[in-house]
Amino acid sequence: MFKNTLGSLALLASLLGGCVVSAHGRVVAPAPVAVVEVDEEPPPPRTVYMETRPGFVVIEGRWVHNGGRWVWRDGYYERERVGYSWDAGRWERRGNRHVWVEGRWRGGGGPAVRDHREERRDAPVVRDHRR
Repeated sequence: MFKNTLGSLALLASLLGGCVVSAHGRVVAPAPVAVVEVDEEPPPPRTVYMETRPGFVVIEGRWVHNGGRWVWRDGYYERERVGYSWDAGRWERRGNRHVWVEGRWRGGGGPAVRDHREERRDAPVVRDHRR
């Protein structure tokens, strides 16, 4: 009798049992963009030559105000985004202050970038040599 009870319970548990999935999520607002305002004019940008890399955009270096002094932050490469163009960041004078305006990707402004690996062999090869 005990064996039948255990078997019945096991059968009942397998029939009633299932997979319960629960998920929790939350929407986090992006961190506010820090606005940098300084009284003194930043030094002129450095001239730095960076190699052109197909499929990448150069994000130019810039001066940052850190601890009461100007520090140069080197530029870097970022992957191109199809259908977007990069608007470089810049220092703007606003009244007696200087404000850093962060660079951004702008949609609709850039040419379409093709993947050259999918080119037909009988078609002319077109390479994108933009800076």
